[in-house]
Amino acid sequence: MPTMADVARSAGVSVATVSHVLNGTRPVLPGTRQAVLDAIDELGYTPNTLARSLVTSRTRSIGLAVSAISNPYFTEILQGVEATALEHGYSLLIADPHDDPQHERKVVQLLHERRVDGLIVAPSANPGELVTYLHRHKVPTVLLDRLVDQPGNSAPRFDQVCAESAEPVARLVTHLAGLGHRRIGLVAGRRGLSTTSERITGYRHGLAAAGLPYDERLLVHGDSESAGGEQATATLLSLAVPPTALVTANNAMTIGALRALREHGLSVPGDIALCCFDDFAWADLFSPRLTAIAQPSKDLGARAVRVLLERLTAPDRPARTVRLPCTFVHRTSCGCPEQSEKFDKSEHRTAQKGPVS
Repeated sequence: MPTMADVARSAGVSVATVSHVLNGTRPVLPGTRQAVLDAIDELGYTPNTLARSLVTSRTRSIGLAVSAISNPYFTEILQGVEATALEHGYSLLIADPHDDPQHERKVVQLLHERRVDGLIVAPSANPGELVTYLHRHKVPTVLLDRLVDQPGNSAPRFDQVCAESAEPVARLVTHLAGLGHRRIGLVAGRRGLSTTSERITGYRHGLAAAGLPYDERLLVHGDSESAGGEQATATLLSLAVPPTALVTANNAMTIGALRALREHGLSVPGDIALCCFDDFAWADLFSPRLTAIAQPSKDLGARAVRVLLERLTAPDRPARTVRLPCTFVHRTSCGCPEQSEKFDKSEHRTAQKGPVS
């Protein structure tokens, strides 16, 4: 197996210069750098990652803790994280916290013990132990998709990357109201998640903007899962005056809602209109086609990696929250006639806010 010394001899440079090219520890003249890279390619040299990490105190690895197995939404985020990490020369270690606070704390500790350079974590609804651990060990971390309240001057501060939630849900509600619906139900997500509270806020704002009263009986939590969405929808349908339209707050609950509607013998949109938060690959294959809010999933993953790398470069800079806009995908489950698919793309600018407090 060729060594770094072999590469140095072939390129006509010192071993230290080869090290600087590999580790980026010192600028190297372009011609010299290319000679080293050519020698590496010709000899088939493979750097000793373990030895390099001992020299640089970096493993060039990122830990990712998201419930990608149990939540298909995170699968697309994972693709964005992986592609961007590889683009910057980082490997990825992945763990599924299963949205369970104790398991979440355990897998994050295991990732940290593997000496990852930083973490990207989608926190659970009760992330107290997680936040305490990350703060105590000063782990460079980006919180993804779900925000964590960080009150008080002494509270830990983390970078956070998420999509807009409130305004897009308000858009669904006002769209349904514009079609004549006056009783619009919401199948909300798991209590304690920032995404749940923000989508409820958007729901209420949408009702107010449409001049409709808020009726607490029309808001039922589906626990962000298919079975919960099915039960929540059944609860709404059992009301003395059930809703004529539904907004479901994530893709899993949309599946559950459709199952409940089928079991009750109701058609969409003939008997009840439906709009959903989260677009997914097969949403266009349903009959009717699902009107949805599409999140920029891959972009969220990519941005989380970039924010983490910026944190590693400048560890003392103030924490920030980055939000990405969503897209309204207009199809037919809302009751609108069939038409060519229409996207309402907000200007894709990232709203970067100041220090999180």
